[in-house]
Amino acid sequence: MPRYTLGELANRLGLELQGDAQYTVSRIATLVNAGPDSISFMADARYRKYLAETRAGAVILHPGEKEYCPGNALLSDNPYLSYAQLSALFASTPDSDTDLVHQSASIDPGARLGKGVRLGAHAVIGKGCLVGDGVSIGAGSVIGENVQIGDNTVIHGNATVYHDCRIGQRVVVHAGAVIGSDGFGFANDQGNWIKIHQLGRVIVGNDVEIGANTTIDRGAIEDTVIGDNVIIDNLVQVAHNVRIGDHSAVAGCVGIAGSAEIGKHCAFGGGAGILGHLSITDGVTVTAMSLVTNSIEAAGVYSSGTPLEPKSRWQKNYVRFKQLDEMARRVKALEKQIQKLTEEG
Repeated sequence: MPRYTLGELANRLGLELQGDAQYTVSRIATLVNAGPDSISFMADARYRKYLAETRAGAVILHPGEKEYCPGNALLSDNPYLSYAQLSALFASTPDSDTDLVHQSASIDPGARLGKGVRLGAHAVIGKGCLVGDGVSIGAGSVIGENVQIGDNTVIHGNATVYHDCRIGQRVVVHAGAVIGSDGFGFANDQGNWIKIHQLGRVIVGNDVEIGANTTIDRGAIEDTVIGDNVIIDNLVQVAHNVRIGDHSAVAGCVGIAGSAEIGKHCAFGGGAGILGHLSITDGVTVTAMSLVTNSIEAAGVYSSGTPLEPKSRWQKNYVRFKQLDEMARRVKALEKQIQKLTEEG
């Protein structure tokens, strides 16, 4: 278990310490559940009410909140970012000083592995693969032929990367994810579906995180491309030929249809849907459960859908929804009558 003095943490995180530099902490905890051996954080003023009663040995918070904290404090202009940096110091990771290849792992003789590569039980590395230094591939994962994986990437158990795909450096692929499966491409021949073979690849940039059971389809002709520092949550579907720009974020259960192009610094809330062949510019946020049916050309926050409400009210409103077209016609007719009466004086 890691242990740090507050002085050490202040130096590592570049924060101002107000309190005892020799005080030692060994874990991170919430304000409510922290003990004297814990360090906590407060990134939102809504949690200020817990500061006075927290048992945490120290709290990371904004300088403006220090007056509410009775104990040791590490002052940060961005407490949530500091918490993210702190979490890396307490994360438990396997020892990567030496190679650790399980005896049941299958490595094709034509594959090339870098230094410090770790392969779990029954992991498979296909012909022609190039696996960079410090890569970790979990138990049961399958890396197809001619895949390239950059340095210090982690692929967790039972994930699959299909042939010819490219994964950048410092990427994290969580369990069960599938990268490079066939896109949903078929032509109809008098009622029979004829498969369109998917000839492209998936190209994943650097510092990307791909959630558990997420699927990213290979391109039909050109590649599906995930930019640098993109974060994708669990159970997301990215269809063939989609392009996602750098630093974008996609929450769980989002579905992105084929050939959609998403800009940089975009964010999509859980369950949102993006129709195919649309273009979304940089800096767009789409809120949860919204459906994007047209291209978006201006940065901003966009929403669709009907918020939850009591069933009885929803039933009444649903009836009115079906009457909207008729109501619009009646309003238009009334406007014409009023205009006519006004003109007649």
